[in-house]
Amino acid sequence: MYPEIQLKKGKEFSIERQHPWIFSGAISTDCSALTDGELVTVTDAKKAFLAVGHYQHASIAVRVLSFEPCVIDSEFWLKKIENAVQLRRKLGLFTDSNEICRLCHGEGDNLPGLVIDYYAKVAVIQCHSIGMTQHLEAISLALQQVLTSDLIAVYNKSSETLPKRKDEQDGYVFGDCTVPHYAKENGITYAIDWVNGQKTGFFIDQRENRRLLGLLSQGKKVLNTFCYSGGFSLQALVQGATVVSSLDSSKKAIALTEENIALNQFEGEHHAILADAMDYMKELPIDYDIIVLDPPAFAKHRDKKHQAIQGYKRLNAHAIRQIKSGGMLMTFSCSQVIDKVLFTNTVISAAIEAKRNVRILHQLHQPADHPINAFHPEGEYLKGLILYVE
Repeated sequence: MYPEIQLKKGKEFSIERQHPWIFSGAISTDCSALTDGELVTVTDAKKAFLAVGHYQHASIAVRVLSFEPCVIDSEFWLKKIENAVQLRRKLGLFTDSNEICRLCHGEGDNLPGLVIDYYAKVAVIQCHSIGMTQHLEAISLALQQVLTSDLIAVYNKSSETLPKRKDEQDGYVFGDCTVPHYAKENGITYAIDWVNGQKTGFFIDQRENRRLLGLLSQGKKVLNTFCYSGGFSLQALVQGATVVSSLDSSKKAIALTEENIALNQFEGEHHAILADAMDYMKELPIDYDIIVLDPPAFAKHRDKKHQAIQGYKRLNAHAIRQIKSGGMLMTFSCSQVIDKVLFTNTVISAAIEAKRNVRILHQLHQPADHPINAFHPEGEYLKGLILYVE
């Protein structure tokens, strides 16, 4: 049915355990004639069927779509999208107060290379494999069939997540929608711009952690560093924080935060600060009760791992050193190559360096609409801690 790729003897074990990646070194077949994104059938050394997936000339050579023989057609996409949407509905999303969620989370929804974020009737697709771009129309049609009146547009924003190609352009696959588009998370309204914003326009993976910050913020002074669109800041203000400072080194991020503040009615005092977080925290002008550290990934590849660890250690040491006694630090890493044990040990090293007594109150992670495939532990990328600093 599809071109056949044969694995070397003994390289089938991870696939038999349903890990969805096949690395190029595991393949015995000459794949030079295959094109990027082509559908292939994978067999073991004895030519027994193992999987169907997308081929790409890269370290991850095959991303598995099915461990059963099947045709990747419109019915396949309809079943997969229907399954993903049903899970989000079971999680209590798609409500008037929560119109934002991740609708498809790659390997976590058994669709490696496909991310779909949902913003109040608009689906934004990011493909992380060339293979997924071959099915944009089928995925869009499946979304329309499953979501019906809950969908007005589908936007493809894959140019920044794929190798640069002349024919790769972002744009609407279905419908149209003016940006910024307004959508609610935890009852708070945000301006979402998937065309010009980072990622798909919003960092959905912090929804539950933002909610938790809100519960801790009443009557408190809060510093939100690397604020981007101000999600943590707004959640703190809506729950009664007296002073919230939003800090970012990007003028666009500060402008977006101030726009979101203006969209909502808050009683607390808000300050926007354009500065480098590492430098700013060396001498804080306000005695903050809570500091949020949510930096971008310090390491996207393993060769940057040591450099990233040092960056996290310095950043957390500054915050722990400067926060008031009895304050709380909410600190995160979204670097996939830094696992939760290493991140926790790095933060503990920062506390030792800062010479403060620290207790761990919460261990944080990505929300349920960013599910982790049990057979793909690499999908657990977001980790965080809430520390009590004496």
